[in-house]
Amino acid sequence: MRPLPELTPANDWFWTSGADGRLRIQGCTECATLVHPPVPICPRCRSRAWKPTPVSGRGTVVGCTVNAHPWLPGFDLDPPYAIAVVALAENPDVRLTTNIVGCEPDEVHVGQEVAVRFEQVEDVWLPLFEPTGADLPNPIAEPLLPTPRAPLSDHRFEHRSVLSGIGRSALGRRLMVDPLSLTIDACTQAVADAGLTFDDIDGLSTYPGGAGMGISEGGVTAVEEALRLHPTWINGGGDIPGPGGAVIAAMLAVAGGLCRHVLCFRTVWQSTYAALRLGGGGGGRVSSWHQWSAPFGALSAANWIGMNANQYLHRYGATREMLGAIAINGRTNAALNPAAIYREPMTMDDYLSARPISTPFGLYDCDVPCDASIAVVVSDASVAGDLPKPAIRIEAVGTQILERVSWDQGTITHEPQVLGQAAHLWTRTSLRPSDVDVALVYDGFTFNVVSWLEGLGFCGLGEAQDWLDGGKRIALDGELPVNPHGGQLSEGRTHGYGFIYEAITQLRGDAGQRQVGGASTAVVTSGGGTPSGVLLLRRDERP
Repeated sequence: MRPLPELTPANDWFWTSGADGRLRIQGCTECATLVHPPVPICPRCRSRAWKPTPVSGRGTVVGCTVNAHPWLPGFDLDPPYAIAVVALAENPDVRLTTNIVGCEPDEVHVGQEVAVRFEQVEDVWLPLFEPTGADLPNPIAEPLLPTPRAPLSDHRFEHRSVLSGIGRSALGRRLMVDPLSLTIDACTQAVADAGLTFDDIDGLSTYPGGAGMGISEGGVTAVEEALRLHPTWINGGGDIPGPGGAVIAAMLAVAGGLCRHVLCFRTVWQSTYAALRLGGGGGGRVSSWHQWSAPFGALSAANWIGMNANQYLHRYGATREMLGAIAINGRTNAALNPAAIYREPMTMDDYLSARPISTPFGLYDCDVPCDASIAVVVSDASVAGDLPKPAIRIEAVGTQILERVSWDQGTITHEPQVLGQAAHLWTRTSLRPSDVDVALVYDGFTFNVVSWLEGLGFCGLGEAQDWLDGGKRIALDGELPVNPHGGQLSEGRTHGYGFIYEAITQLRGDAGQRQVGGASTAVVTSGGGTPSGVLLLRRDERP
């Protein structure tokens, strides 16, 4: 019942090399660079010549988590079990996601030296690792904020469009409503909110397109068929700067003169999808990047990000109370949001005693699956003065990828795909972090918030625990209010669009009891992993 990798000519050598007890990694025959996962070209010298290269099979645990949740029915590892990222002794930048065996799960820790041992499952030899009994220094270098490319010119495409309308369907757990119906509800509201009709819409943009697993309404095709629109331009897919990348793509289409009004939408119905037991389950063969994690029970972002969070806690001496302050802040704010799913008060004791999911994460570190659709209209900036509600200007975007697009091979001290995009944002504006009035930061897990706050420069790397001041600094009346709507931790997981909706609501001054006084600038981060993007928004100052 373990999901095994699908063997192909590109990977067969890796998954079968353990037959003789030796761990092999792709090695460039020109420059000797070790490369993992395997790719057809050396990323260092661009040679196409390589061979499977035996390595010592020893390494250091640089990220780890004890998984306590049964993600996959029938999986042959019973929780709790230990998942780790092991940095190889030959090069700590070459890492394997694996299981640590031969000890109790809660004995696994960052800095532990481990040695490979193989387990054969059908025609696959899985590289597992067991402790040697020694501890080693942390081989992961202190992270540095990356340096983005300078802008090509003073021109900013961002300033040629505005966010003119927003809409949202019902939001809740197990609504048992067709996802396309939710989408049409949100889209109808957004178009009306912008003072438009569907006849005005000449572009459609969505994330992630026609995906399954309860995270899509069927994409542009389904919406166009339902509404019978005739868009000049369409966009849908996952390889964009996070869910908000659909909005950024729409801005480019407007700036390029293809469209005047683009309707962007995002729909999730994971609660109903799960309740109806759609999609099946069980083992099977996996491909793409999943092959490097799924066989070891690393089946959720809770596992992948949990391993990074434990590297952070180890490196900086932070505690779970830091994460608890973020969860409690979200819940406190959600109490003022009628749309939020979870609104009851939470204490630190409640947080710390919650059911474990994947260390260091408990139940309240994880966002809430839900059903909802959110839509936003991107319009040509020339209409700003004619809109029924204040236009929201886009000051800047952050999109540059400066880290490896990987959960385990690149950044491991923070959430991947945060530091690069965050740094890029500030190259496209004269505003600074101190100019931001409210932060809408992706909180698929509490640790995501830590990563974004540090990456965006609100505090230094590793400084979040002291900077948060027990949550006071990010409260509604604090120096930087964070996620006034409760975020995905309490309002519900709408995969990024809930933050855009709340940012526009705050900048319009329409947030009611949770309104941040004088909010005129908001930062919105989009993406709980790879890749992601950032938007810096500001209220249009009408004469």
